[in-house]
Amino acid sequence: MASNTVGPIARRETRLAYSMLLPTVAIVMSIVLLPLIANIWISFKPVEIADLRPPALLANERLRGDLVATGDEAEIQYRLRNSSRDTGLGSATLTDTLPDGLEPFGVDPRCTVEGRKLACDLGDIEPGARGEIVIPVRAGEAYIANPVNPRDSEAFTDASAPSILTSLSFTLDNFHAVFDSEEFLTVLWVTIVYTLFGTLGAIVLGVFAAQLLNREFRGRSILRGLYLFPYVAPVIAMAFTWLVLFDPFSGAINTMLQRMDVAGEPINFFGERMLPVNLFGFEFGFPLALAMVIAFEAWRYFPLSFLFILARMQSIPTDMYEAADMDGATPFQKFFRLSLPQIMGIIAVLFLLRFIWTFNKFDDIFLLTGGAAGTRTLTVDVYYQGFAIGNLGAGAAVAVVIFVMLLIFALLYFRAMPKGEGL
Repeated sequence: MASNTVGPIARRETRLAYSMLLPTVAIVMSIVLLPLIANIWISFKPVEIADLRPPALLANERLRGDLVATGDEAEIQYRLRNSSRDTGLGSATLTDTLPDGLEPFGVDPRCTVEGRKLACDLGDIEPGARGEIVIPVRAGEAYIANPVNPRDSEAFTDASAPSILTSLSFTLDNFHAVFDSEEFLTVLWVTIVYTLFGTLGAIVLGVFAAQLLNREFRGRSILRGLYLFPYVAPVIAMAFTWLVLFDPFSGAINTMLQRMDVAGEPINFFGERMLPVNLFGFEFGFPLALAMVIAFEAWRYFPLSFLFILARMQSIPTDMYEAADMDGATPFQKFFRLSLPQIMGIIAVLFLLRFIWTFNKFDDIFLLTGGAAGTRTLTVDVYYQGFAIGNLGAGAAVAVVIFVMLLIFALLYFRAMPKGEGL
């Protein structure tokens, strides 16, 4: 009977293998975890876009007076301003190099001059405070011989200020603002509908396309390449093409619908939140813009499902289908009884991946509608909160909500998925 004991050489090789993989694992984990940790950190901070630029002491230097002869007097004026209206500055200082030949006199008590070096200790500065420093100067022969504007030598300022990003004060206001918003449930519902139907649409189209190309026929390679075009083409080009085709004034689709008497007036496909529909005497509103972005999602990403499903279909033994033909099975019976059970594993994996990717999708909706007309999803809301409104903390909070929801979905999915399914 063979022994399962691992020898010392095997253990050393195992340790060596782990040590060689450690740098790669560390780099990958840092790339993944650091942005996640930073996002979670910001979500508990009242951070706005203006807070990304730390408070600073701004100085504007100018010379007041004319110095045309030796002994002429003037003033070097420094106008000071705290760039932040909310945060004070501590230990503020100003340093500058005076032009050669300018002799200061009556120096501000907060400042000292050693040679040509000016140094001012300004102490603490209140939020939004303004002030000035005036240095009287007298022109000497060296300055008259070579006049230099004092502004040619930039004044340097320094100050300490607390940073919201690095402080240890935290708040739940961002999450309260997200969950208390009247639009949150609507945005969440739109996200779920868009993700679910976009994912199912891409997979169903992929199954249909794979079934069509599962047999040999002339021109199959060309058709397979055409099927890949929506996925490999730049998203901005595809979005612009759809916008042009469905334009309410000059789009080809609206022109065709009007000439066929299907539509009496142009339809704003990407701008109509609810299209009134009368079907069999029942009137209801159809979410047209949301349906259009879902259709774009399914059309653009079905090639990925098509490739994986076709590869799995072509690995199914042909004798199964030959036996089914001998038993008189119809094409639908062969698909549902033979093909579908064989491809369910890859469909399960594709559903998980496409659900996560679609849930995180931003560029498609932003290019097509900008999140208007009832198409704002959580990812678009991250952009809206963080950049349109300028509340980075609220945007980070929405991103954390997205991460938690996807994590819960993945855990439930793996728990519910039958053992042995997938790759």
